[in-house]
Amino acid sequence: MPPHDTLLALAIIIVATAGVIVRPFRLSEAIWAIAGAIALVALGLLPPGDALVGIRKGVDVYLFLIGMMLIAELARRGGLFDYLAAYAVDHAKGSPQRLFLLVYAVGTLVTVLLSNDATAIVLTPAVYAATRAAGATPLPYLFICAFIANAASFVLPISNPANLVVFGERMPQLTDWLRQFTLPSIAAIVLTCAVLWLTQRRALNEERLRNDAETPHLTREGRFAAFGIVAIALVLLTASALDIQLGLPTFICGTVTAAAILLIGRQSPWPILNGISWGVLPLVAGLFVMVEALSHIGTIAELSALLHQAVAQSPTFAAWAAGLSTAITDNIANNLPVGLLAGSVAASDHLPQPVVRAILIGVDLGPNISVTGSLATILWLTALRREKIEVTAWQFLKLGLIVTPPALVAALAAAIW
Repeated sequence: MPPHDTLLALAIIIVATAGVIVRPFRLSEAIWAIAGAIALVALGLLPPGDALVGIRKGVDVYLFLIGMMLIAELARRGGLFDYLAAYAVDHAKGSPQRLFLLVYAVGTLVTVLLSNDATAIVLTPAVYAATRAAGATPLPYLFICAFIANAASFVLPISNPANLVVFGERMPQLTDWLRQFTLPSIAAIVLTCAVLWLTQRRALNEERLRNDAETPHLTREGRFAAFGIVAIALVLLTASALDIQLGLPTFICGTVTAAAILLIGRQSPWPILNGISWGVLPLVAGLFVMVEALSHIGTIAELSALLHQAVAQSPTFAAWAAGLSTAITDNIANNLPVGLLAGSVAASDHLPQPVVRAILIGVDLGPNISVTGSLATILWLTALRREKIEVTAWQFLKLGLIVTPPALVAALAAAIW
C-alpha cells in the first residue's frame, strides 16, 4: 500500500477511535466506529472482502454480548440487582465500612458471572438507590462499581467481553485459565479493594447509615433470572472446560431463560428487547473492521515483530513491557480496540504464555486509570449522569492513578513469575 494511503487509513482509524471515546456532538459510539469502517472501504483503503472477514471474526463476541445483555436486562427488570444492593445495605447493620465490603463483594460476584458491563449498567443504579435509601453518600460505593468491574474481569473467561476479543478461537480451557489467572485475579481484587478503601475511609468514617430501609421484594421474574445466571455460569464453565467457544452457549442460555420468563409471566418480549443496548454490536463490528485495516496496512505485523524482538532479548522484560504499555494505551484509545489489536498481535505467532497473560491483564485491568479506559467505565459514567451525579475525568484520573498501579503491578507479577 502506498505510504499516503497508509497514513490516510491510520488517520481515519485514529479519528474514529477518538469519536468512540469522546462522542462529539453526543453521537453514539457505534456511529463513529461504523463511520470509520465505511470510510476505510469507500476510499479503497480496505477491500470489502477483508471488511467482511473482520466482521465475521466478531461473531462469537456478538453472540456472547447478546446473551449477557439479555440475561442482565431480565435480572434488572426482575429487581434482582435492587434486591442484592438492598440486601447489602440491610446486612451492613448501619456500618459504612461493612456496607463498602458487601457492595464490593456483590460487585465482584456480578462481574465474575455476568461480565463487567453488567456491573456498570445495572448494578450501579441499584447501588445508588440502595445507598440513598440508607442515608449514605452514594459516591464512595459507586466508585466500587467502576473499579471492580475491571479488577474482577479476568477471574473467568466470561467476566469481560475483552477476554473473547484477545483470545478469540485460542481461548484456554477453563482449568488452564484458572491456573493462569486465579492468582493475578486475587491480587487485582484484593489490592483494588484495599487502596480504594484507603482513599474513601474519611468519607466512610463521617457518616452513619440508617438500617430501617425496606428491602424490595424479589419478584418471580427476578428469581428466574437468578436461576438463569447460575445456569449460564455452569454451562459456560462446562463449555470452557471442553474448549468450546463461549458465544453460542451464552446466546442459547440467555434466549432460553428469556423465553421461559416471558412464557410463565405471559409477557411481551418488546420491553426487554427495547432495554438492551443494541448499539454495542455495531460498535464492536466497526472496531473489528478497523483492526482488520491495521492488519491490511501492516501495522499488526510491525508490532508483532517488535514484540518478538523483545521476547528474544528477555521474555520477562517483554511481558512487563507488553502488560504496562497495553494498560497505558487502554486509557488513550479504550480497551476494546486495544484488545482487538493486542489479540491480533498475540495471534500472529506463538508467544510465551507470560507475555499473553500480561497483555490480557493490561487490557482488562489497565482501564481503571481513566474514565475513557473501558466501555464498562463509560457505561458507568452514563449511569451516574442519569442520576444527576457528575464525576469529572480529572476526578476519576486522580483516583485511578492511586488505586490502579498497585493492583496492576501485583497482578502482572503474579502472572509473569
